[in-house]
Amino acid sequence: MRTKLLGNTGMEVSVVGFGGIPIQRVTQEEATKIILECKNRGINFIDTARAYTVSEEYIGNALKYVGRENFYIATKAMGYTYDDMKKSIELSLEAMDIDYIDLYQIHNVSKIEQLDMILSSEGALKALVEAKEKGLIKHIGITGHICEILIEALNCEDFETIQFPFNPVESQGTELFKKALERGMGTIAMKPIAGGAFSKPELSLKYILNSDLITVAIPGMDSVEQVVKNSSIGDSKLELTEEEIVELNREVKDLGNDFCRRCGYCKPCPEGIDIPNVFIFEGYVTRYNLVEFGKDRYNSMPIKADSCVRCGKCESRCPYNLPIINKLKHAVETFK
Repeated sequence: MRTKLLGNTGMEVSVVGFGGIPIQRVTQEEATKIILECKNRGINFIDTARAYTVSEEYIGNALKYVGRENFYIATKAMGYTYDDMKKSIELSLEAMDIDYIDLYQIHNVSKIEQLDMILSSEGALKALVEAKEKGLIKHIGITGHICEILIEALNCEDFETIQFPFNPVESQGTELFKKALERGMGTIAMKPIAGGAFSKPELSLKYILNSDLITVAIPGMDSVEQVVKNSSIGDSKLELTEEEIVELNREVKDLGNDFCRRCGYCKPCPEGIDIPNVFIFEGYVTRYNLVEFGKDRYNSMPIKADSCVRCGKCESRCPYNLPIINKLKHAVETFK
């Protein structure tokens, strides 16, 4: 497995990492076998999150068997205040039963108000810096789905990595990654197979790794077979063949414009619907096969898709011209 330095962190990570979201749907025994296969295949970067239910716990238990020393562990939390982030760090360390976390990221920053809070005197960054000084975490990162917010975050020197969606149909992060690399940050590609939308994930991974924009891509994996297949793409840098380019372009065309990039331009909805999250939670059900997880997240929303009054304001703002009204209607059917 090829490796790269994750920005200026000093961590030499495998170019294909392990995304921890779908591991929720397997057993602990299966999860341990998957993590062991990651070690055997040279994958040394694991990414998870507080929000991924049992993912941190499964990974921590697997590390007792496979060996903590074989991996860089990254996790993240959506706490934006000092108190919330401090508690999240404690919970992550407890869930994984480890002494330190290599990379702790502020998860899914989607509003400028959230970023302002994070950077304030009582914000999440203060808790992360304190944890770093105590050796509880080694490095600090930030993740999100909106370029403008994360580009603004690049001005903060405490952030050492950036995580953002990137794949052949989601290239809106190109400028963000370029700026991050210029600043010496590590770049992490989430959603590298578009949330499972690509039927041949290896082509998407090859595209990403050939872009020279990404340090590590983190496809979610829930089987040993997926680890074997995905890790093979990181063994050597191979250019896409003409045949593969044609096939990849066909997949991109099939996905078309009917694909939410979670840019957030559709917001705010006059009725208060968090439109991108509706589609994210629907994707957990229809793509990740995380039916209960997706339904639980959707049901926790204070205002759901069936509150849509078809005013059309979201569609007028969408830079991708998505049929949002029809997609919300489809989501209502999905969650019935």
